[in-house]
Amino acid sequence: MDPRRTNFNLPHATVSALEWRPVSESGRPVLLLHGGGADDAELSWSAVGPALAAAGHRVIAPDHPGFGRSARAGWPLTQERLVRHVGELVDGIGLDDYAVAGLSLGGGMTVGHLLDQPGRARSAVLLGCYGLMPRLADGFSGRVTQLGTFFLLRSGLLAAMTRSYARNTSAMERGLRELVRNPQARTPELVDAVLTEAATGTGLATFGEWQRDQVLWDRLRTVYTSQLSSVTTPTLLVHGDEDSGVPVARIRTAAELLPFGSLVTVPGAGHWVQRDRPDIVIPAMLDHLERGTDAQAPRP
Repeated sequence: MDPRRTNFNLPHATVSALEWRPVSESGRPVLLLHGGGADDAELSWSAVGPALAAAGHRVIAPDHPGFGRSARAGWPLTQERLVRHVGELVDGIGLDDYAVAGLSLGGGMTVGHLLDQPGRARSAVLLGCYGLMPRLADGFSGRVTQLGTFFLLRSGLLAAMTRSYARNTSAMERGLRELVRNPQARTPELVDAVLTEAATGTGLATFGEWQRDQVLWDRLRTVYTSQLSSVTTPTLLVHGDEDSGVPVARIRTAAELLPFGSLVTVPGAGHWVQRDRPDIVIPAMLDHLERGTDAQAPRP
């Protein structure tokens, strides 16, 4: 099933989105939010979108402002502004009784949306979610990583390293091994698509702006963990057990804190979990969407 490309004119920007329309719309609409870096809607959701549409869901996967085919917005790229963008996007599309799912940066946007506008989304899925740990890594090495990344970002060295990395096929392939652990899923076509996005798009520069807002010298600016107990939306967390960026222990804690939370741990998968193991991720998402608001009873 091929998607169609749609533009949504919002107050702050024109957002380009992929849309998969089912033959018969029997499920609720699903908004899919991609990750950061050299990512966009097509890269993250090209397998998930048609599978959800085949099950009766209208699927909308936008490129965030400054990523893919969406123009940069006229405001600084902060987490708070991206969360507000999700609400404006939902209004601009005219969604009602919808589900929202997000990967990494998009997962953090999803959590922020659930907290910012409680009760609007009827179901949520978080994949490799951002916003659930205080620093970039745990333990003593995490403090070193945090401080080092802070200085690299502020000096501009990280941006220069990223630009060089984005032009190097071998380096890109090595980097993707951390994100997509399954060699069969880490195809030459995927490597080429990520390289093209990195070389021709503005996503890396846009993501760097967001990183400079979020990465402080001793901590990350956004940590949603203490607020999870107030999220009443049934939420599925999907996480690769070989995700080197977000420890699965942090995700287990988040699932326990969410009153309507559930967790699917994907064996052998990395951070880009839906590309790594779509055979596990897509059925888990479909099952969660079908159960909807009756997913489970809240924990005491």
